[in-house]
Amino acid sequence: MMNAVIEITNLRLRTFIGFNDEEKTKQQDIVINAEIHYPLNNGCITDKVSDALNYKTITKAIIKHVESGRFLLLEKLVADVLSICSEHPDVVYSKVKIDKPHALRFADSVSLSLDFHSNTTQEN
Repeated sequence: MMNAVIEITNLRLRTFIGFNDEEKTKQQDIVINAEIHYPLNNGCITDKVSDALNYKTITKAIIKHVESGRFLLLEKLVADVLSICSEHPDVVYSKVKIDKPHALRFADSVSLSLDFHSNTTQEN
């Protein structure tokens, strides 16, 4: 069994994130990085689209959720995006890291990462 890894790199979006007054009224930039692992089946090798995880569908769901949402905590935003990345039953591992580039005055960014491990084990 081969394992596939989808990587979504530097997805730049804007959302309401934070609990200070200014953060509640002004959207902020965020940068999302996600990694999604799933077993590659023979259908993918033979070029059957229906047998692959659709990264475009996943990315569209992330964009819709982030851009239409309001989040007090970075932890909640990261957990929500991780849930979107992990919802397909074939996903065995996923990790999401979200950066808030302008969160601290003297830092390039503040980020938070969460990961998911499936409870099911894959036979090799």
